[in-house]
Amino acid sequence: MIQAVLADDEVLARQKLRQLLREIPEIEIVGEGATAAETIDLVRATKPDLLFLDVRMPDMDGFDIVGELSSADTCSLPCIIFTTAYDRYALRAFEINAVDYLLKPFTLERFRAATERALQQIKNKKQNPETATPKSQNGTTYTTRIIFKSKGRIIFLPVSEIYWIGAEENYVRICTQSETHLLRETMAHLEEKLDPGTFFRVHRSSIVNLQYVKEVRPEVDGEYGVLLHNGQRIPMSRSYRSRIKYWLER
Repeated sequence: MIQAVLADDEVLARQKLRQLLREIPEIEIVGEGATAAETIDLVRATKPDLLFLDVRMPDMDGFDIVGELSSADTCSLPCIIFTTAYDRYALRAFEINAVDYLLKPFTLERFRAATERALQQIKNKKQNPETATPKSQNGTTYTTRIIFKSKGRIIFLPVSEIYWIGAEENYVRICTQSETHLLRETMAHLEEKLDPGTFFRVHRSSIVNLQYVKEVRPEVDGEYGVLLHNGQRIPMSRSYRSRIKYWLER
């Protein structure tokens, strides 16, 4: 049984969630919080698998709640589905790896899609705990997808699809198998979000996904380059050469 906590300051909103969850027998509601303080205490006490969290709460917002829960080593952060009437927080929600972002009023179909995604993620984590998303030294979870706006759309790009990333002045270009995306972002900030066990900086202006690295080869000028599986060559700085060769030879 998957245990869930409902956090919303509106009684009617919690009532609607209860009604919708009656259609999903795999989920058991173990508590409800009307304030941030109640929600934090409840999550720490019950350690639920799933948290339905309103963004706007009376004493804190949903992101403050997540931050407070993340700061406690004794409490494992549950999967989070945000429920809110405000669309402007969507990008921020996915930056902290929320499972989904339900915009009120949402339909039954939309709710089911979100909960199904959460259930699958929870089951995978329970069956294969060693494959849980790795964390950085400060305890934050590395991102599994990058969210950005492009031509009026919000794109959710799994980091597993990224071949390499290049710096272009005040932007970064994210390259996949079939397309590229230009984001106003810094290499340093993006590098902090990515798992260093998968993404490796080979140059001041380049990060590669090690899953797609075929080999490191010397060039005519005596320098080295990284050859990807799709045939693309990424220049490598001398200072990074020994580290990536060590990784490839493990």
